[in-house]
Amino acid sequence: MVEVLVSGAGIAGSTLAYWLSRYGFEVTVVERAAGSRSSGNPVDVRGPALDVVTAMGVLPELRAAATDVDRLRFVDARGRRRASMRVGDRDRGDVELARADLATILAAASGDRVRMRWGDGISEIEQSGAGVTVGFESGERAHYDYVLGADGLHSAVRRLTFGDDREFVRHMGIYIATVPVTRSASEHEVVMYNSPGRSISVHPAGGRPIAAFMFRRAPVAGLDHRDSEAQRRLLVAEFAGRMGPFEDVLDEVRAGGDLYFDAVSKVSLPRWSRGRVALVGDAASCLSLFGDGSSLAIAGAHTLAEELATAPHDPAAAWGRYEQRHRDRIGAAHRGVRFASALMVPGSRPAIGLRNTAVRLFAAA
Repeated sequence: MVEVLVSGAGIAGSTLAYWLSRYGFEVTVVERAAGSRSSGNPVDVRGPALDVVTAMGVLPELRAAATDVDRLRFVDARGRRRASMRVGDRDRGDVELARADLATILAAASGDRVRMRWGDGISEIEQSGAGVTVGFESGERAHYDYVLGADGLHSAVRRLTFGDDREFVRHMGIYIATVPVTRSASEHEVVMYNSPGRSISVHPAGGRPIAAFMFRRAPVAGLDHRDSEAQRRLLVAEFAGRMGPFEDVLDEVRAGGDLYFDAVSKVSLPRWSRGRVALVGDAASCLSLFGDGSSLAIAGAHTLAEELATAPHDPAAAWGRYEQRHRDRIGAAHRGVRFASALMVPGSRPAIGLRNTAVRLFAAA
C-alpha cells in the first residue's frame, strides 16, 4: 500500500484526499487548524471543477448550499446605486457557495477512508530514495511514500522543500479581509462601496452575510499572517471614516469576529515538485480575485491524484504530466489579475467613475 501525507484540509487538500483514497492510496491529512472556519468570501465551482465534483457525487449538496446571488451593485457614499453587473453563470451550471461549506462538503466525501490529524502541522521534511520522513509540530515522526502540500499561500511544505517564501511569493499590492456580519443583505445581490484604493462589500452568503474588505497598500513590514489582532488594527486604521454606507460594519470588525486576512499574492515556482514532494492549489500557484481559485484547486487536485494513480512508483513522470495539464489552466487566472483589481479596487476617484461608466455601458450592450 502506497502511503501519502496531504498537508491541508481545505478545498485542494480535501479533493486530493478523496481521489487518492478512491484510487487505493492510504491517505493521512494533517491540518493545523482544529476545524473549519466561518469566514472567507463565497467562492465559485465552475468549468472543469464541475466535472470533478459531479464524479465525487457531491454536486447536489453543493447546489443545496449555494447562494442565490446573481448581481453585484456598486453604490456611492449614501448607498445610491451607481452601476451593477451580472455575476456567475447559472446557465453554464456554475455554483457559488461559502468557502467553509465547500471545504466541509469536500472533506466529508471521503468518509472514514482518510485519517485526519487535526491541530498539527509539519515542521520537518527529510527525503530519501525510499520515501519521506516527516516531523510534526506535535513532536511525532512518521514515514510516507509521498508528501503533497495543499497548505495554501503560506505553505510549510513549500518552505521546507523549496526554501524561503521571498524567492517565490510576490505581493500584488492589495490586502483582502473578510468577517461574518449581522447586517441584513439582499438575498440576490452583493453591494459594494469604493473609496480610492479601497472597497467594502457585503455578500448575503445564503443568509450568513460576509463583509469583504480590499485595499491597496505596499507590504506591511513585520506583519505576521497569524497575528489576527495586528491585522484587525490595520484593517480598522485603513477603513475608519471611509466606509460610506457600511460604517456600522467596522464595529463588527472591532468586536473580534472570525477574521480572515491576507495579501493578494502571486506564487511562482519553476516546478511544483521536488523528489517525492509536490504542491497543489494556492501552495503551488496562488492568484485570484474572482473566486475561481477554488475551481482551479479542485481541478488541480484531481489531476494530481489521477496522474499519481497512473504512475504510483514513478513520481517524476506523474508530477511532469500533472504540471503539463494544470499549468495551462492557471495561466488565464494569472493574466486576469490586473483587470480584476481595476474592477474591484479602483485606485482613484476618477478610476471609480470610469469603472462605473464602463459597467453601465457593458450592461446596456
